[in-house]
Amino acid sequence: MTDWNPAAYAAFRDLRLRPALDLLAQLPDLPPGDLVDLGCGAGAAAAALRARWPGRRLVGVDGSPAMLEQAGGYDETTLADIAAWAPEAAPALIFSNAALHWLEGHDRLLPRLAALLVPGGTLAVQMPRNFMAPSHRFLRDIAQSMFPGRFDFSGYQPPVAAPADYWQMLAPLGALAIWETEYLQPLGRAGEGHPVRAFTSSTAMRPFAEALPAADLAALTAAYDAALDSAYPRLPDGGALFPFRRLFVILTRP
Repeated sequence: MTDWNPAAYAAFRDLRLRPALDLLAQLPDLPPGDLVDLGCGAGAAAAALRARWPGRRLVGVDGSPAMLEQAGGYDETTLADIAAWAPEAAPALIFSNAALHWLEGHDRLLPRLAALLVPGGTLAVQMPRNFMAPSHRFLRDIAQSMFPGRFDFSGYQPPVAAPADYWQMLAPLGALAIWETEYLQPLGRAGEGHPVRAFTSSTAMRPFAEALPAADLAALTAAYDAALDSAYPRLPDGGALFPFRRLFVILTRP
């Protein structure tokens, strides 16, 4: 895919930051070492991480040059493929908010990240788990129906597994806390189309926008807007309520 659009992603900054703050609030005290914000994007969580552990070296890591250009508040930023990233020195914290769901092989990835920590260090991860909700399922169903030669989701598996699956893969590695939260997100009136489509346009819709020419994308967008109206009725002010489920994982090494 092409690079991220920081302005589009930031349109819902407060709603996207809330889970990061909720994850941060549950973190334990840390041993000495650096803090790593893995998949830091434009640095939305940097100030909160800095406030929690003032004086620590804070490193932001992301694969998007456009996002890193906007990322302030770090002592250092690193452009890297976060699936293969490894630090020069073991950190005390690897914090990842809404990034690892873009990567495959969590059964290998998360244990590998945990192994990079200093003894007593913490891996803290938040990932969306809304992939079977209408907001995401409609995109797959409509795209496959309209363009069967380009999309096939017959064997689709969500990129984020059930909480119990993460427990099984991570419990042997240290002290573990896993939970889910469903946020009821009130979205305001969108400038064009359904408010939920405005929210997903910079994330879930990206692969479809990359794969389709303009005319086909416009047809998909119109059908998606119509379907969203049935699942997320408009409020009197033109907005909509958008439930959104997220998974949280905190693993502290012995």
